[in-house]
Amino acid sequence: MIGIFKTNINTDLDKLKVISAIHQEFPIQACTVDIEDCDKVLRVVGQGIPVNEDAIIFLLQRMGYQCDILE
Repeated sequence: MIGIFKTNINTDLDKLKVISAIHQEFPIQACTVDIEDCDKVLRVVGQGIPVNEDAIIFLLQRMGYQCDILE
């Protein structure tokens, strides 16, 4: 139900654009980006269903960002 990703989101504007796009595309409960963390961690919480990690990665890549599952 939670997806945690490593990204290259660096600014507050980029953070807002990504969070908005994720909310529009997926049924999620919450979405945050920690741009202060060295991995620029994106955390997505699904609404009672698993987060489609591949679709999140694809969306961010289409938007021009790097995104990988954080191991």
